[in-house]
Amino acid sequence: MPTPDFNLLITLDAVLAEGSVARAAKRLRLSPSAMSRALSRLRETTGDPLLVRAGRGLVPTPRAMELRDRVSQLVRDVQEVLRPAEILDLKQLSRTFTLRTSEGFAECFGPELIARIGEEAPGVRLCFLQKPDKDSKPLRDGVVDLETGVVELSTAPELRGQALFRDNYIGVVRSGHPLSRGKITPAKYAAGKHIFVSREGGDKGPIDDALLPLGFERKIVTIVGGFSTALGLARGSDLIASVPERHTANLRQGMYSFPLPVRTPEFTVSLLWHPRFSADPAHRWLRKLVLEICARSH
Repeated sequence: MPTPDFNLLITLDAVLAEGSVARAAKRLRLSPSAMSRALSRLRETTGDPLLVRAGRGLVPTPRAMELRDRVSQLVRDVQEVLRPAEILDLKQLSRTFTLRTSEGFAECFGPELIARIGEEAPGVRLCFLQKPDKDSKPLRDGVVDLETGVVELSTAPELRGQALFRDNYIGVVRSGHPLSRGKITPAKYAAGKHIFVSREGGDKGPIDDALLPLGFERKIVTIVGGFSTALGLARGSDLIASVPERHTANLRQGMYSFPLPVRTPEFTVSLLWHPRFSADPAHRWLRKLVLEICARSH
C-alpha cells in the first residue's frame, strides 16, 4: 500500500472547514487551479465527492460531515507535535482554569489544590463549576478545562482521561442515630428511611441491586441531586445517606459513617479533558497537580 500524502489532511481540513474551494484556496494560499487539483486527489483518495453542488454553492456529503471533526483534530495534533516546546514559567503564569466537579470533590481536594497553586503559580485562579449532568459539551467547547467524574471513555472517545482513584459507597447518619449502635445488618439498614442521590430523578441504583437478592428493599423517602445535599439532610434528621467514601470525607465530619452491609462494586473517578489541551504546558502542570493530590489523599 503506498504511503499516504499527509499534506492532503491539511487540504481536507481547510475544504471541510470553509465549505468552499475558493475560500479554502485563499486560506492555504493556493491558486484556484492548484486547489481544484488537490480536491480531485482528495476525492480519489477518499472515494467520495466530499463537496457537491447545491444551487450556487457547495454542500458537504455525509462522508465529509463524518470526517470534519476527526480531520480537524488530527491537524491540531500534528501542529502541537511540530510546535516548539514552551518553557513554562509558573511564577509568571496568569490564567484562570475552570474545573467542573462535584461539591464533595471540591471540598475534599480543593483546599490543598488551591494552596499548592498559590505556592507554585500565584497568578493562577481556579473556578469550580457544579456538575449538573454528564454532558461533555462544555469540555468539547473549551468552556471547561478539567472535569472529574465516573465515566466510560468509550462513550466519549474524543476526550482524554486518567484515573484519579477508586471509590465505594458507605452509609452515613447523624451522630446518635439508632444505626450508630450495634451491628448493621441488611435488614436493619433497609428498614430505615433513605435519601437517594440522582441528577436524573431515578430511585434505584447498585445498592438496591445488591439488596434485592437478599429479599430487602430500601424505602426512599426523598431524592436529591447531590451528595452534599444528602449529607446535609441526614445530619439534621434520622434519614440515611449512602455516599462515596473518598470525596465526601470533609462533608461527613461529625457524623457516623459505616460500611454498607451489602457488597457493591467499586467505581473509578477519572480526570477528563479535551485533547486540544493535551500538549498545553500549563494544562499539563495542573493535571499533574490534581493527580498528585488525589493520590496522596488515598
